[in-house]
Amino acid sequence: MERNTYPPFYSLFAIRYYSRRLFGFIGVCEYFASLRISLFFLFLITLIPLSTFAQVELSDSTSAKIDYSNPKEYELGGIKFIHAEHFDQRVLTLLTGLSTGEKIQVPGDKISKAIENLWKQGLFEDIKIEVDKRENNVITLNIIVTERPRLSKFSLKGVSKSEADDLREKIKLIKGKVVTEFLISSSISTIKTFFIDKGYMNVTVNVPKPEKDTALANSVILVFNIKKGERVKVQDIIIHGNTTITSRKLLHTFKETKVARWWNVFNSGKYLEENYEKDKPNLIAKYNSKGFRDAKIVRDTVYKISPDRVNIELWVDEGHKYYFRTITWVGNTKYTSKELGSVLGIKKGDIYDQSNLEAKLFMNPSGGDVSSLYMDDGYLFFQVTPVEILVEHDSIDLEMRVYEGKQAIINKVTVVGNTKTNDHVIIRELRTKPGQLFKRSDIIRTQRELSTLGYFNPEKLSVNPTPNPQNGTVDIEYVVEEKPSDQLELSGGYGANHVVGTLGIKFTNFSARKMFQKNAWRPLPSGDGQSLSLRAQSYGIGYQTYTLAFTEPWLGGKKPNSMTLSTFYSNITNGVAVTDPTLQRLQIVGGTVGFGTRLKKPDDFFIAYGEATYKYYDLDNYLTNVALSNGFVNNFYLKGSISRNSINQPTFPTSGSNISLSAEATPPYSLFAGNVNYSDETAQEKFRFLEYYKFKFTAAWYTSLTHYRGDEGKPARNLVLYTKAGFGILGAYNQEIGIPPFERFFLGGSGLTGFNLLDGREIIALRGYEASAVYSGAGSYLAGAATICKYTAELRYPISLNPSATLYALAFAEAGNTWDNFQQFNPFNVLRSAGGGVRIFLPMFGMLGFDYGWGFDPAALPTSGVNPITGKFQGQFSFTIGASLGEL
Repeated sequence: MERNTYPPFYSLFAIRYYSRRLFGFIGVCEYFASLRISLFFLFLITLIPLSTFAQVELSDSTSAKIDYSNPKEYELGGIKFIHAEHFDQRVLTLLTGLSTGEKIQVPGDKISKAIENLWKQGLFEDIKIEVDKRENNVITLNIIVTERPRLSKFSLKGVSKSEADDLREKIKLIKGKVVTEFLISSSISTIKTFFIDKGYMNVTVNVPKPEKDTALANSVILVFNIKKGERVKVQDIIIHGNTTITSRKLLHTFKETKVARWWNVFNSGKYLEENYEKDKPNLIAKYNSKGFRDAKIVRDTVYKISPDRVNIELWVDEGHKYYFRTITWVGNTKYTSKELGSVLGIKKGDIYDQSNLEAKLFMNPSGGDVSSLYMDDGYLFFQVTPVEILVEHDSIDLEMRVYEGKQAIINKVTVVGNTKTNDHVIIRELRTKPGQLFKRSDIIRTQRELSTLGYFNPEKLSVNPTPNPQNGTVDIEYVVEEKPSDQLELSGGYGANHVVGTLGIKFTNFSARKMFQKNAWRPLPSGDGQSLSLRAQSYGIGYQTYTLAFTEPWLGGKKPNSMTLSTFYSNITNGVAVTDPTLQRLQIVGGTVGFGTRLKKPDDFFIAYGEATYKYYDLDNYLTNVALSNGFVNNFYLKGSISRNSINQPTFPTSGSNISLSAEATPPYSLFAGNVNYSDETAQEKFRFLEYYKFKFTAAWYTSLTHYRGDEGKPARNLVLYTKAGFGILGAYNQEIGIPPFERFFLGGSGLTGFNLLDGREIIALRGYEASAVYSGAGSYLAGAATICKYTAELRYPISLNPSATLYALAFAEAGNTWDNFQQFNPFNVLRSAGGGVRIFLPMFGMLGFDYGWGFDPAALPTSGVNPITGKFQGQFSFTIGASLGEL
């Protein structure tokens, strides 16, 4: 074996390959060598400002001579990497693109390419290549590398802990990662973007020279010094060129970009370029809605007036105002032009509003558009194209070009995404069946039914129709996303000087048929849409009640006929031991059987429900509002109701109504008792069998006051007005017996007094007053009332519509009153209150409510809502977990 020795020139200066100037540089060096350029001139060349680039050295460690001025072909005998301690030799060899046994030229392009390939990985600070040995025509190469340092740890200075935690999630720096200039610069860019998105436009990030970590070899510590600066806000938005629409109205079209005002708690006024660019089309849309179809923003500018304030100026060209003139229809055969024009609802002389035209033609959310007219009759392939055929002065003639197509028949209907709920539970709620004509209204109704089940995330419900124009059919796919629906039920409140709580387990998607399947107990069988609940309520030794209920919503599985079974037990005392002679106790035991069905007329939003209930009351020295403290009472009644519920979703409804009328009555036992003078009978005889009748009516409406559309993948947040009115009447068949001591109305407080829950009393909230204090009868408010009315109005705004934690704020105004009998009833003689609160819905616990209300009128309880020191009305705080009791 021969040892190669360098010629004198190469023994002094190795050929250098700079990382970004590899191509052709070997040839340059060879040219210098062949011309025997002086050492001084070569020294000047090495002063070229490439000091920031890593160097790649080609040298020869053998004693045999290699003539570098004349490239020669060799067989590569192998490659060995020197100082590559953290890398696999085979992987690095693959990265070079070279392989043992291939033919290469020395020097040559393949070696240059190999170095370039390694350098692209960003793993090394320096790369040198040398000939290790040469045997005949076979050479072995050594590639000597200097690894870049690795990250030991990093810190973020100048930010809060929460901001640092968020940043760590975004920059994703992990221990052991190779530290490169790109890694540092990309991290700086991510940090800046994070704060710019929060309005900190002047943020700066400085990273000093990485500090070596003495505890770890070849490791460094990165420090990011962050100066957020002041948050940049909008000082003013100035609009030029607007003469027909005021600047104030135009500024209202900016949904995200607002002028900073100290009193605007819903918008900080921060300036974000992305939001500003999204808002500009809204301004043009405002002009378009007023007939200015040619309106445009000529130019705009954003400039600083201080380090933390910017002004925005826009120049608009309004153009001319246009009006609809003649509208003609072509291609329509199903409906006449007159019928289509009536649905369109646009007349000659109306302002040319492009958005209104599109809403009347295509997919109006509330229906009533031309497209819905066709699609509700199966014309899935229907298309209509409005064409401006003449623009004359300020008038526009339109031609509606209609393609009706043929009616589409539903071929296949599938559901995806249900991981817990069984298919048949979903399929029975679908209004689109194979073989039916396609109807858009059926799809909308199906989405509403799936949403109200409560098993799926309403914001993720979607429909994917796949038309097949060749055979006139359509496949429909419903996409659902399961959400937690079972609840560890907690209900609670404060009233009557007690904090009462309810603990229960409610399985809203239970499956009774799987009870004997071992693998179905996770923790209970589920998926069939049945409801099973076990509840226990108490405020201590003085009150306990237990309830077990089961509901099958589709009895028999073929029709929406529901069946409900429940049983309950309640024990109410004055809190002393059972052996205490002063014990006062009321025990109640009973059960209910109920059946319901969905009606088809007037429409299928109506539900009829009937139930039979029996309660047995056992009184032991228990004080009531009549002279009945010892004895027993039987209460058997039938109850029927008819209701119409069209709300779009149960957690945060934005549209629809819920109206209910119910009648509850016992048999008129006294009519069959003969000539009995009940005025002379004892209380025990009067109330051995309770007899009464009760009527209740409630009506609630949900109306969206705004109609914003959410960004892609995000729900829309709109202001909703909730209004409700309720009335109740409790009457007696026999005036000698009178109204019973049970089943009465109690109004006031948070709606949960916490005792006598199952004696039939209606416990109804009226925020701003003490529990049960709203009463205008002649007796005691503690005895309850026979007649009631209540009105509620709430403005609700969602803060979060996440199904795992729905949160909304509300402002309310309420009014109501109770009386001893219907003759005293006056729906305008009410006690008023107002206030605000929040609601938080957690799937595991239900709805949590926090309210603060002020009562404006004197209540039956003199101190209700009154400050004991000043004698003036003061606010009342109320807290509830779970829904409030009472149906008004």
